[in-house]
Amino acid sequence: MRIAINGMGRIGRLLFKRLIEIENFEVLAVNDLIPIENLAYLLRYDSIYGTYKDQIKTEGQSLIINNKKIIYVQNENPEELPWDEMNIDVVLECSGKFSDKISASKHLTAGAKKVLLSTTGADDIPLLVYGHNQNGSISHLNILSPGGCMTNCSVHILHILNSIGIRSAHINILHSYTSRQSLVDAAHVQFRRGRAASESIIPVAIDLNIALDRLFPFLQNKINVFSTRVPVANGAMAEFTIQLKESITTLEVNKLFKTAAQTEYKGILDYTEEPLVSLDIKSNTNSCIIDGTQTSAIDNHVRVVAWFDNEYGFTSRMIDWLRYWNK
Repeated sequence: MRIAINGMGRIGRLLFKRLIEIENFEVLAVNDLIPIENLAYLLRYDSIYGTYKDQIKTEGQSLIINNKKIIYVQNENPEELPWDEMNIDVVLECSGKFSDKISASKHLTAGAKKVLLSTTGADDIPLLVYGHNQNGSISHLNILSPGGCMTNCSVHILHILNSIGIRSAHINILHSYTSRQSLVDAAHVQFRRGRAASESIIPVAIDLNIALDRLFPFLQNKINVFSTRVPVANGAMAEFTIQLKESITTLEVNKLFKTAAQTEYKGILDYTEEPLVSLDIKSNTNSCIIDGTQTSAIDNHVRVVAWFDNEYGFTSRMIDWLRYWNK
């Protein structure tokens, strides 16, 4: 599979370093606007995942990794990118700027065969979460959204608990700070997002409920979602407070998730009773890790806690989609 990446932010760079090491995937080109020397530096040194093990050099408008040349393009117009002449199979759209059908289709106009977003995307793009609704023919789809890190964590938990029946759900995502927050107090349309990210616990508005309504239309207006940004650079903990239609015990809840982790959700959802903290899930490839020590149930009122690496876990699902598409 011949791959190009548009947008070399956190997700684009992590995908790049992971994909160049996977057999049957060939990253031929990346597109961004930053100077190539700066990009090579950011690929070499990462404050979260450490120094990259292989040498990364630049040669003109190319990145050189283990004697392999990857073309670096700097063009803000997707329809002008050289995907046709490079015979690109899939563009990973990681800029966050081209997430509706019209703008994402510019990569198809440029000659790419398919586009995989790194975000939920607009309503006119199919939302397919790996491990939830990927089964069936997708050969006719040329643009696809795999959801986001929070969607990929939440959807499996809600689906499993809905086997009992969900009356309502409140979800709080305790999330590491992101690039859309400020290091120092600054103006922002969401006032709290403009406050210094490393100094406060900051509630922020998110649109996860929109994605969940699309995936679970029968639960529309029954799910409330909010996020709390905390002063860590990586990792997240999702807390689900759910009213079920039937009574259940803590042991029964944990058994549901433990069984799921060992069977149909293996590699996507995990279960643990280790006393974890957020640092322990760095580089974990699962979309969510159920913390059985934090589960509680009172009658039909259930609390479930799940950990996830918001970058590594999510890119793992994007790679799963590429493998699925490649078949």
